[in-house]
Amino acid sequence: MAAPAQAQSVIGSGVPASLNGNSQERSIDFAEQVPASSALIILTENAELPDVAGLSVAERNSVAAAIAAADFKGKQGQSLMLRGIGERPLIMIVGAARPDDKSPDWRAAAGSAVQKLMKEETELAIVGAPDPAAMAEAALGLALGQYRFDRYQYDVEKNPASQKIIIAGTGAGEAQMLWDNRQKHLAEGVRFVRDLQSEPANALYPQSFVERTRAAFAGIANVRIEILDEAAMRKLNMGAIVGVGQGSPRGSRMMIVSYRGASGPPLALVGKGITFDTGGISIKPNKGMWAMKADMSGAAAVMGTALSLAKSRAPVNVVAVAALAENMPGANAQRPGDVVRTYGGKTIEILSTDAEGRLVLADAVQYVADRYKPFALVDIATLTGSVGRALGDQYAGLFAREDAVADQLLNAAAESGEHLWRLPLHPAYAKAVRSDIADVKNSGVTDAPGASAGAHFIGYFIDESLPWAHLDIAGVDWNSSSRPLSPKGASGFGVRLLDQLARDWKAE
Repeated sequence: MAAPAQAQSVIGSGVPASLNGNSQERSIDFAEQVPASSALIILTENAELPDVAGLSVAERNSVAAAIAAADFKGKQGQSLMLRGIGERPLIMIVGAARPDDKSPDWRAAAGSAVQKLMKEETELAIVGAPDPAAMAEAALGLALGQYRFDRYQYDVEKNPASQKIIIAGTGAGEAQMLWDNRQKHLAEGVRFVRDLQSEPANALYPQSFVERTRAAFAGIANVRIEILDEAAMRKLNMGAIVGVGQGSPRGSRMMIVSYRGASGPPLALVGKGITFDTGGISIKPNKGMWAMKADMSGAAAVMGTALSLAKSRAPVNVVAVAALAENMPGANAQRPGDVVRTYGGKTIEILSTDAEGRLVLADAVQYVADRYKPFALVDIATLTGSVGRALGDQYAGLFAREDAVADQLLNAAAESGEHLWRLPLHPAYAKAVRSDIADVKNSGVTDAPGASAGAHFIGYFIDESLPWAHLDIAGVDWNSSSRPLSPKGASGFGVRLLDQLARDWKAE
């Protein structure tokens, strides 16, 4: 007898197979001159109008008068919308000056502008970025700022995208080249991550994560993909990741994507990929549990980074690992008190099944270190609530044994605009993860700070001779409100940071 139609939703997607997709995004082009009929966005770090703005004397005088009347200073977050000046549909002036007097943030200014104009149906032209590099950065801001995840909204009018955005200024050809060679692919990597983060857990689970990621890398040169299913991981004694997923009918997976754009050992990027986290038998409260669909943000970030690097043909060598499992309280779920053996033979006492991210990482970091021999390893995970309480939603937590390693990450953070704050990995906190019956325990009642204890747990499985950093992104993976480079929802955090890191940090 045929199975009932609804049975497929147990291990299938359970969502419509085909919808209209997300709102289309405006294409981005570059030009030396401003088109005469387009809406005009002027980016400025003060209150002055650039010569390239394409305004008549009368129009410039009208805009200047409006700027003076509004006391517009060109500061970040300031904007002024003008209509009825000349023949243009609108003129918008947007501030780019940072409050800390650092260089202007053309990226955020452009992202903020495009978010305010999502419903405009006319062509947009942006001026004010002073050189090709700034123009390419503005383009990245435009691409990140106009992202929307609305593919499941059947009854909602999608944003118009028939008209493009033109970034105008001197050196447009060079700006186009910079965009085509890097920033465009960086935006694609972030978009890929946001899509994965935003998907409901009945659409995104370990195997579908693998399938979507494999499809994203199809046809890209110098890429090799390795997939470990649950049977393969059992043979390799990966008891930690298998244990996390054994309560779910959807099997765990480990996905390894290698991109070889240079010689020498790779930089390893390892991400936590819990596609939904109920807490297991140590079940979470109902309030806010829906957000646990994004508990795979670390795994998405490392894959988005590898995608960006590979598509841009960056001269780097990286290996990205996604440790994928669904943490459910099924009849076969692991229990508090269980002991599991990891890939390298070390054992873990399970005190809380809701401290599962560090478990999947324990197997993943040992496997990549053993099989791929990286010169350094960075893991990234939505690991602890404590890091969000400590740092809020603007900074991710950084843990590193060595100052030189921390400096590599902090420099990449400053360059990319994705913020990190170094937190202590003090030896005294290591005792918080010691077990009475196994090598370590995954949780416990202790006075040690939770984020530091979690970092120590992961570090226990990484040889001290291997340069290593741990990034806890639990406070920055999801935006509670819209920001210049991201709408409310999935942030895509980590791609810009890790892309920059991979380009800067080379094996000695």
